[in-house]
Amino acid sequence: MNTSSHLWATKRQQKLYRQPKVYLYIVLLVLVATFAWGRGWLRPLNTQTFLRNEPGSYRVAHFVDGDTVQVTMNGTLETIRFIGMDTPETHKPNTPVQCYGPTAAAYTQARIANQRIRLVSDSLTTNRDRYNRLLRYVVLEDGTNLNLELVQKGYAFAYAFPFSKLAQFDTAMQQAQKYKAGLWGSCAPFQDPNTGQWHTESQV
Repeated sequence: MNTSSHLWATKRQQKLYRQPKVYLYIVLLVLVATFAWGRGWLRPLNTQTFLRNEPGSYRVAHFVDGDTVQVTMNGTLETIRFIGMDTPETHKPNTPVQCYGPTAAAYTQARIANQRIRLVSDSLTTNRDRYNRLLRYVVLEDGTNLNLELVQKGYAFAYAFPFSKLAQFDTAMQQAQKYKAGLWGSCAPFQDPNTGQWHTESQV
């Protein structure tokens, strides 16, 4: 046998020798995992615990209204405007309190309560609006997109302006309108012919 043939044969023997060890490691790993799961050592991910320790999650410092909150980021108080939806006004200058505005504000505050929220941007919107507010989706500890939930339950209108979840939010609004959820059954919503945006009448 020449040298090259001998080296080839040696490598083949080493490879064949290692294969049983690899299979043995895999079997041991499966057995350990099965034992750990049976003893309750392995549990599904707790999203609440995960979010509490996740960088980029915040506690709300101040509730402004149904679609706006404030959080402290790196020592600075930032105003967060929810992307993709609009609740009736409660504090807008020169604008009376609108029907279902206080109700929507109360729901947002109750829904968030003392839990932490995760703020998610949208690639189709600017980082800030003309009032210098950060535009974000608000994700709760259980993974709920609060922006979408507010539209689904009739606390808010879907925005007519471009954002990546526009179709999903528009469908949610149509369903809420169909079943007269929230403001759709309690107010008389009307659409601005110039902007396409929905509003409610002044609260009596």
